[in-house]
Amino acid sequence: MIIQMLHEKGVRSEHAYMAAFVSIGLSIAAWATSLNAEPGAGVARADRWGIFVGEWAPTFFGLGLALSHYEQQDGTLTASVHDIQGEGEAV
Repeated sequence: MIIQMLHEKGVRSEHAYMAAFVSIGLSIAAWATSLNAEPGAGVARADRWGIFVGEWAPTFFGLGLALSHYEQQDGTLTASVHDIQGEGEAV
């Protein structure tokens, strides 16, 4: 139900995968920023910020998998691995 709604709104599996990779980068940036901006708070606070943002990545990867599965059933998946591999072969 939610996956279908996201798909109808234009969200594709590639978007969710990209969000997951961006959240990994943001996790590192949040950790480094917290470590430098709040030196009195220590590493523990920076770790909490990094972990908080880092927890988003598995959710986005899960949404990407669910959307990919929905796209395969719906027929809107743009290309499969077999299609891509077959492009370079002579027929």
